[in-house]
Amino acid sequence: MKSLICGVSLLAFFAVQPPAFAEAVKDREGAVRGDRAAMENDARWIYNDVQRGFDEAKKTGRPLLVVLRCVPCVSCMGIDASVLQEAALAPLLDQFVCVRLINANAIDLSLFQFDYDLSFSTLFFNGDGTVYGRYGSWRHQKDPQDKTTLGYQRALEGALALHKNYPANKTSLTGKQGGPTPFKTPVEIPILAEKYGRELDWQGKVVQSCVHCHMVGDAFRASYHDKGDPVPEQLIYPQPAPETAGITLAADSPARVESVTPGSPAAAAGIAPGDDIVSIDDQPLISIADFSWALHRASDPATLNVRVRRPNGEESSMRLSLAAGWRGKVDISRRVGTWGMRGMACGGLVLEDLSDADRASRGLDNTTLALWVKGLGQFGKHGAAKKAGFRKEDVIISIDRFTQRMTESELIGQLLRAHKAGEQIPTTVLRAGKEVSLTLPMQ
Repeated sequence: MKSLICGVSLLAFFAVQPPAFAEAVKDREGAVRGDRAAMENDARWIYNDVQRGFDEAKKTGRPLLVVLRCVPCVSCMGIDASVLQEAALAPLLDQFVCVRLINANAIDLSLFQFDYDLSFSTLFFNGDGTVYGRYGSWRHQKDPQDKTTLGYQRALEGALALHKNYPANKTSLTGKQGGPTPFKTPVEIPILAEKYGRELDWQGKVVQSCVHCHMVGDAFRASYHDKGDPVPEQLIYPQPAPETAGITLAADSPARVESVTPGSPAAAAGIAPGDDIVSIDDQPLISIADFSWALHRASDPATLNVRVRRPNGEESSMRLSLAAGWRGKVDISRRVGTWGMRGMACGGLVLEDLSDADRASRGLDNTTLALWVKGLGQFGKHGAAKKAGFRKEDVIISIDRFTQRMTESELIGQLLRAHKAGEQIPTTVLRAGKEVSLTLPMQ
C-alpha cells in the first residue's frame, strides 16, 4: 500500500470574530464527514490511523510523512489540495508511508511536537519514531488559495535523503526530537480530559468530539496557569519565525536566505542573502519549520552554531547569538493560540502598540507604554476587561509596574510569567485625553 501520515484537524472556536486565517467552512460537520468518505479507502493514504502507519513503515522500511490538517478550517486549503492531487509530488509521496490524521485526541505528545497553531503541518519520521524534520507554512496559513508546493517538495526530498543515510546520521537528529512532556496524549491534559475521549464520535456530532491542534497548546498553557505556576516562555512564544533572528527565508527552498535585517543577530553573525542554511547546532534543515524548531528549543540567551553554504558552494560555520530576552520579542499577535492567552492575561483585550505618528498626535513619548485597545472580547473570560470598565479606543499607558514601551506580545508574556489567576492588575489608560485608573483581572 502507498501511504503517508497526513493532517490533524484543527479548528479554532472564538467568542468574537477570529482572524481571517482561522475561519472555518460553514458546514464543518459535512466537511469532516466528506473528507472521511473521500479518503478512508484511498490507495495512498492511511486514514486517521497513526499506529497503522508506523507498523507499515517498520514493515516496509519506508519513512513516514505526517501531514496534520484541519479539515473544516479554511486556512491552508490550497496546499492541502495540492498535496493530495498534484501529480508532480506523487513520485516523492510514493516513497513514504502515508496517513491522513484529522484529529489530535490521542496523538503521542512525545512524538508530535510541532506548531500547534497551524492548520496544515507535516512531520517526517523513521518507523522507529525518530523525527527527521517538520514542515509548516505561515504563508499558506494566511492565504487559503496558495497552492504552491515547491518548498514542500524540497522538504520531502530532504526527508528522503536523511532516511537514506539513517541510522548513520542519527546523532545529528538528536536535537530534532521532542522534549519531555507531562502528558502522554492531549486527552490526558486536565482541561481536555473533562470533555474529550480518545476516539471521534462518528455516530454523533463528530466535530464537537474532535481535539483540534490549537487546543493542545491552549491546554498545556492552562495546565500551568490554573495551578498558579508561571507559563513557560516556550509555550507563550512557540516555534519562533526566522525573522526573530533577522532572517527571511525563501518559501521555495529548505532554508535559503532571502534577506537579512540590518543590525540583527543574523547580520552580526555574517549570514547573507543567497546563503543556504545547512544546519543549526548540527541539526540538518529540510524546511523553514526546522529553523523555527531550532529556535523553539534554544535557550535564552542563546548562541547557535549555524552552518551555511555560500552561493559559490563553499560552506562556512557561524555563531548566531540571541541576547537575553530575545524570546519575549517574538510576535504572537496573529496566532490562534494567543486568543486564549488574551483571556488569561488581558481579560479579552486586543492590543496594538501605537505608531510613532499616533503617539505624537496624542502627546506621548516614543519610549513609553502606549497600547491601544483595538478590540474587546464579549463573553466569559474574554469579556472580563469590558466588564471591568475597559473600552475600545482606550490607550494603556501603565500596567502593573510597566511604563516602558512594549508590544502586546511582550505584555502577555510578562503578565503570564509574573501573575496568577485571580489577581487584579492596576492599570492606567488614556481616555479622551484624560487618565483613568482601572484594574485588569487575571484569569
